[in-house]
Amino acid sequence: MGSGLTAAEVAERVADGRTNAVQVRTSRTFAQIVRANVFTFFNGLLGTLLVAVIATGSWQNALFGFVILTNSGIGIFQEVRAKRTLDRLALLNVTHVRVVRDGVVHEVGIADVVQDDLVRIGSGDQVPADGPVVRSEGLELDESMLTGESDPVHKRPGDEVRSGAIVVAGEGDFTATSVGASTYAAKLAAQARRYQVTRSELVAGTTLLLRRISLILLVVGPLLLWAQFRTPDNKSWQEAVTGTVAGLVGMIPEGLVLLTSLAFMLAIITLARRRTLVQELPAVEGLARVDVVCLDKTGTLTSGEIVLDHLVPLTTDDRAEEALALAAISDSPNATGLAITASYADTSLTAVSRVPFSSARKWQSVTTATDTWVLGAPEMVLVDGTTDARAQADELAAQGRRVLVLARGAATDGDQLPAQLVPVTLVVLAEQIRDDAAPTMRYFTDQGVTLKVISGDNPRTVGAVAAAVGVPGVDGADDAVDARTLPADLDELAAVLDESSAFGRVSPQQKRAMVAALQRRGHVVAMTGDGVNDALALKDADIGVAMGNGSAATRAVAQLVLLDGQFRHLPDVVAEGRRVIANIERAAALFLVKNVYSLLLAVITATTLVAYPLAPIQLTLISNLTIGIPAFFLAIGPNKQRYVPGFLGRVLRFAVPVGVVTAVCAFAGYWLVRVFDPGASVAEARTVTTVVVLVVSLWTLSIQARPFRLWKAGLVAAMAVLAATAVLVPPIGHGIFLLEVTPRRVLGALAMGAVGIALIEVVRAVLSPRARWWPASGRGRRAGTR
Repeated sequence: MGSGLTAAEVAERVADGRTNAVQVRTSRTFAQIVRANVFTFFNGLLGTLLVAVIATGSWQNALFGFVILTNSGIGIFQEVRAKRTLDRLALLNVTHVRVVRDGVVHEVGIADVVQDDLVRIGSGDQVPADGPVVRSEGLELDESMLTGESDPVHKRPGDEVRSGAIVVAGEGDFTATSVGASTYAAKLAAQARRYQVTRSELVAGTTLLLRRISLILLVVGPLLLWAQFRTPDNKSWQEAVTGTVAGLVGMIPEGLVLLTSLAFMLAIITLARRRTLVQELPAVEGLARVDVVCLDKTGTLTSGEIVLDHLVPLTTDDRAEEALALAAISDSPNATGLAITASYADTSLTAVSRVPFSSARKWQSVTTATDTWVLGAPEMVLVDGTTDARAQADELAAQGRRVLVLARGAATDGDQLPAQLVPVTLVVLAEQIRDDAAPTMRYFTDQGVTLKVISGDNPRTVGAVAAAVGVPGVDGADDAVDARTLPADLDELAAVLDESSAFGRVSPQQKRAMVAALQRRGHVVAMTGDGVNDALALKDADIGVAMGNGSAATRAVAQLVLLDGQFRHLPDVVAEGRRVIANIERAAALFLVKNVYSLLLAVITATTLVAYPLAPIQLTLISNLTIGIPAFFLAIGPNKQRYVPGFLGRVLRFAVPVGVVTAVCAFAGYWLVRVFDPGASVAEARTVTTVVVLVVSLWTLSIQARPFRLWKAGLVAAMAVLAATAVLVPPIGHGIFLLEVTPRRVLGALAMGAVGIALIEVVRAVLSPRARWWPASGRGRRAGTR
């Protein structure tokens, strides 16, 4: 055994910075989080209008500024919450390691390991650095976190070990030649640390709307401001500016952005109760849009542990199970021995001597008073006269199973195989498949999602596991593709991915290439994984899903983290995402109808040089009763509708014609009052406009609430009652909302509102048979889904 470094050599390396200390950034900093959520285009647009209103001294008209604070606060709160959760998880699962220095074994922190340290590792330890083995006593490592290979790897002197691997059997020493940021695991993690914002169709659509609206505001804003200064109805520059801002704010779907964030937040809280951490708000929506899920095998479909599947008796021997239990016992049991003793632990046989397992021999034995029992690889144990047993073992191995043989011979001493061994039973081992794997696969298959199993493990093993959990297109071990034969060209790789669903011996770089090839074909790709070797692919995927018990590098780049490592939570995420998308689409239609008619009224006002036909407080009444309050309930209601691409297009094709009808009827009511009653005041004309818009907007709400359920019918009825109360009760209508109500004006407004309803139904009747985007009552794509 080497004496390791001296104290002086350790001090020299610490002074040079050659230590194992590495700063692992698990998430964005607090400053980055605040900047990303505060300095947005949406906040800049509303902030500019807020400053303009504040300059007039009309503080009550600046209440829309709270939307900026609320929307930013929700995003900051959620990401900070996710950051704190991740920061509590460490990259390595151990905190101390043993090193040999000056010939004495010391226990030090992982960060205190220095280059060229002699590190001692044993069963259960996690390797803290990279370097060559100098001593091995049955040393076996689980490198699945690094390579995806689930089989334990035997390490001999001179073999390389890498940080992150776990010792499953034996013990040994290695020299830490690469430490800190220069280790293999740290380099992979560093490549995966480029942050990407999850693409959200809802957020992207809303942002696009805001950008287009900003261009419109550049044209309409000055015209509206000029008109408000020219109209005799405004007596001061403050009234002109306030009226202009009121018209412009009505064109911005600020409530839609806030409502989208609230819907995401409620979904995130729901998922958190199910042990699913959502690190980015749009990730809830993202998984619902996914049409291809790439699955890592080890740690995702399987637990990573070996279990005894079954025995295949070859001869009749009543002592077979007891002998198997005795042969598997070891002072330093490996994964295979633990799997066998978990099923067969009791034995009445007594061991006289043992030959421990050796990676060179690939067998171990135990000798009793009468026999020697050998347990090992069939190709090493079964020699002459055992062709039938070998054939059975080879057939099972071809199915992706791990096979050992228990053989009996005459009692012998020494470490040589006994002569004339008789095969007694085949021991068939398998990876432990998660209980939730098969039901989750069925769920995704039923939802039309394509499944791809991508692993660094043996292709036959990958094929066997994929077939066992029900991945379509995989019937057995032979259906898996060896990734070492895959083309490097992305188009050619995409063609192979279209034909096959299980892949083995996949390198981390190939996983990235597979994600890129699928995305090139227009797929929305989700990637699941738990090891450092999965981090790069998770970063590149549209949605990355990490296991909570996996590496911190993987958790840091994933949008979703299954904290308890339970795969069954993914359908919950999909369901929440679908609910958010479908409900926000309905709410968005209500908001954009308002934006359209506000824009048209602003244009009409600017060209006719009349006062804006609605006062800010009346717009508040309309917005709350026909959009804000009902949209909130619609956004959080149950909805199992499947995702269909084209959110923004569908919403605009509904909102534009309805908004045009609403604007035409609203201004017609306003104009008719001014024409046929020249003595009527602006407030009286605005009363008619308010009632017209309320009637048409409530009808629009009823369309978006279809097909009706009891709660939705009650919601629409409640809004109608509140609207009637606000208009007809004088202390409310006149005292708060500045309405001048008379029976004649109300009846005229109701008549114009009825015209608006009729026009909407005409448009609906004309367009609905040819367009699937128009909400239908109990028929078509959306029927029975809400």
